[in-house]
Amino acid sequence: MTTTNSVSALIQALGEIPPEAVIFGHSEGMQALRERLDKVAGANVPVLIQGESGTGKDIIARMIHTLSPWKSGPFVKVNCPAIPGTLLESELFGYEKGAFTGAFGMKPGRVEMAHRGTLFLDEISELDLGLQSKLLQLLQDGQFCRIGAQEDKKVEVRVVCATNRHLEHEIESGTFRQDLFYRINVVNLYLPPLRERRGDIEDLVHYFLEYYNRKYNCRARALSGEVMGLLQKYHWPGNIRELENLVKRYVILGNEEAISSDLVTREQEMFNPDINLDGPISLKKLTRQAVRELERKVILKVLQANHWNRKQSARALSISYRALLYKIRDAGLPSNRTRRRQAELANSTVAAD
Repeated sequence: MTTTNSVSALIQALGEIPPEAVIFGHSEGMQALRERLDKVAGANVPVLIQGESGTGKDIIARMIHTLSPWKSGPFVKVNCPAIPGTLLESELFGYEKGAFTGAFGMKPGRVEMAHRGTLFLDEISELDLGLQSKLLQLLQDGQFCRIGAQEDKKVEVRVVCATNRHLEHEIESGTFRQDLFYRINVVNLYLPPLRERRGDIEDLVHYFLEYYNRKYNCRARALSGEVMGLLQKYHWPGNIRELENLVKRYVILGNEEAISSDLVTREQEMFNPDINLDGPISLKKLTRQAVRELERKVILKVLQANHWNRKQSARALSISYRALLYKIRDAGLPSNRTRRRQAELANSTVAAD
């Protein structure tokens, strides 16, 4: 079994992959994932990684390979949606000379290239039913057939799959084979979305800030508490990938407005509460949340329309200036002081350039 210390040493050695504390954070879901990964890495069984886009499924797949006994072999990734369906079969399984028009020579496929290593099929739900049948054969007996070949070839490969969909639903709709699902789902690793591990956001921000400051030779400062509060409240549909891109933009542009204004424009147009159907639902609580969210959006639009002049905005909203200040703080919107500081920083950056 792989120990925690070996995991830590591995991640540090890989360089491009964040440190262990950043990958797994502090949430219960990620800690459970870490334990399962330690156990499964050394076992030659298929692994299915599930989670929304941007949660880090690619990193987990690479860790599984590098912690396995087959780490000296190749890690071959196939991004299934990126390859047109008509080409995917030849990319996966290869072809013989003369198999079709334009096949002027023999070409090995990704499956063959992954011999004695790991084959990572990203977004496996995109495979059509014909390719699913050929993949099933590979998993059952370790054999496949190139296009145009007369005989099957034997290969030793560890298959890791990833998807952002519920494959059970795909089975019900007839787009995914049930027998293949059971084959690839020997061990399931679930990556929770960022909104379910908000306690890790601050550590992720610090890591990306340091990483991109070093990469781009910049000196972007640590984010203020107010902007960090905005990050904590945001719903993160793009998960860690979205957060990374946001911090990268902040490092390059050099002011917090690059984050705060961008987050505001990404806010959902409708209130979309997280409702736990497993327990009692408080209609009053949900109504209060909806009203508060609507009020925040109205205040934000009025502030933007009045170029963040709070006195004019208060008059437009028919509320007192003091009440508007309270609502701005309560909604987690940037204060006037923060915006002045952002403007000064932006001006100083331009002057330095």
